[in-house]
Amino acid sequence: MNAQTERLSLFGAAGTIEAVRDAAHVPEGAVPRGVAVIAHPHPLFGGTMDNKVVQTLARAFVQCGWTAVRFNFRGVGASVGAHDEGRGEAQDFLRVVEQVAPQGPIALAGFSFGSFVASHALADLWDARTIEHAVLVGTATSRFNVAPVPPQAHLRTLVIHGEHDDTVPLSTVLDWARPQVLPVTVVPGGGHFFHGQLTLLKNLVVRHLQSGA
Repeated sequence: MNAQTERLSLFGAAGTIEAVRDAAHVPEGAVPRGVAVIAHPHPLFGGTMDNKVVQTLARAFVQCGWTAVRFNFRGVGASVGAHDEGRGEAQDFLRVVEQVAPQGPIALAGFSFGSFVASHALADLWDARTIEHAVLVGTATSRFNVAPVPPQAHLRTLVIHGEHDDTVPLSTVLDWARPQVLPVTVVPGGGHFFHGQLTLLKNLVVRHLQSGA
């Protein structure tokens, strides 16, 4: 997706974690705004770091001057281990952050199961790191215990969901968001995978990243 895409071999609790890093689009001599770590959908249902929604998120971050890192959860691709129902995957996410962004600003993002994992990483890291943005797409609120977003992170968090998502009903996302008074951006007619609407999805993320929130 990017002439400056680099394949990485990272280390997790279960063994090797396969990842790719896409270089930020920044003017010559400028430095990236930070590192965005992006998590993919459910490993047992074909989710990988090459998922189209995950790649769309990476493109949005890269366009806005962020280095984007996608990785395969344990048991996917060349990542060692077996699916751990979110527990080990949350460890994988934190290990990736430690290695690709040991310091400096970070952004956390995920799609579907990946949003569930990213929500827990956001809760775990909020007090310890400078988290500029969080982007949760197709958040799997009907299937997993998605962590609430820290109140101070609300303005920096973008939640996007398809109106007609038949994998994770929109109503369950609203039930999760309502007690937090956390806004949800609804894509009219959108399904879980945003078929035919990936450009719109990317533009929504770019607008959020450029908003200065």
